[in-house]
Amino acid sequence: MADFFQDGSMATLHRLGTGDPMRLERELEASAAARPIALVLPCHAEELGTPALNRIITELREVRFLARIVVGIDGADAGAWRRAQKVFSALPQKPVLLWNDGPRMTELLRQLARAGLDIGPGGKGRNLWMGLGHVLASGSARMVAVHDCDITTYSREMLARLCYPVARLGYDFCKGYTARFTDRLNGRVMRLLFTPLIRSLQSVLGPQEFLTFLDTFRYPLGGEASLDTDIIRHLRIPCDWGVETGMLAEVFRLCRPERICQIDVAECYDHKHRELSPDDPDKGLNKMARDIVRRVFRTLGGRGVRLDREILNSLPYPGMAAEAMRFSSADAEVNGLNYDRVEEELAVTTFERAIQTAAQEFLADPLGGPMIPDWNRVGSALPDFLPSLLHAADADNFG
Repeated sequence: MADFFQDGSMATLHRLGTGDPMRLERELEASAAARPIALVLPCHAEELGTPALNRIITELREVRFLARIVVGIDGADAGAWRRAQKVFSALPQKPVLLWNDGPRMTELLRQLARAGLDIGPGGKGRNLWMGLGHVLASGSARMVAVHDCDITTYSREMLARLCYPVARLGYDFCKGYTARFTDRLNGRVMRLLFTPLIRSLQSVLGPQEFLTFLDTFRYPLGGEASLDTDIIRHLRIPCDWGVETGMLAEVFRLCRPERICQIDVAECYDHKHRELSPDDPDKGLNKMARDIVRRVFRTLGGRGVRLDREILNSLPYPGMAAEAMRFSSADAEVNGLNYDRVEEELAVTTFERAIQTAAQEFLADPLGGPMIPDWNRVGSALPDFLPSLLHAADADNFG
């Protein structure tokens, strides 16, 4: 995204030309001893052996500035666990794998439940939380980078750009963004749900700092972020698809605005595209949309914003979404990209139903289930939990 516009609320670090792509890596290597960096990768067993993950591993093999790589493996039986160990053994950094569905980790989760600490069902949020906990337990890093394992256009430069603001520029939190397109515009949930929803809420509620904060990010739903480990100790995140929105809500709560930034991490970005699943609210982008919307509503409610049935029924989302489609159509046309209006309209209809369902769920239960407790709370309730997490991981990896 070759522009240098700043809106004034947080630093936006642009991608201006190509420059020397290795300069950032050299500087990160130079400061790695003073400010060690860990990488946490939430991974599902279904991603093992995919071209995207193979590419990520190939790129990471050449990275020298990481002190530790932690990979959370979800959905793995014993056979898939052995396959995961083989796949990631190609990395010379000797990553630590967390068998989140294995017997040792399952017993640790039971300990949390017996202590009254509800961390919810398995999913990306819980996977990420366990990986961050392992970094804290090991004391191996001063900052952590996070990204998904389905990025088909991944490059090591993307990781270096993501890490640099926290490692070298003094920021506490950095969110990655990039243009998402192939022969068409991607990012439907962002373009057609999230931005129209946030602006619909702003039009009805008036100025709200949290909504303005969300609207400032160029891609708030992306899985690419880096953060100081001190934040991790206080971080509460959802266990469902609202994890990115929930993390931003926590960053808004914990960080001073001048210590937050976003950075353009790549010329173009593509990843595994989920099905829309318009007829099944518990699958695909349909479920993702519902989880995200519900998290936005509950975060606003938790901040004392009144969201009653009348307000939620008056949201001008259909009009805002129609404008978003008009903008997207023009953007696609000027850039010579395909634009399927029927497909876009189906997505908007699906997202509108998801908003209605999420509103009903919010009104029935405004607080919802608690977010995963922060690691300070876990340490207070179970002082031996983090050492036990280290021991379980070591036994699974090397036992």
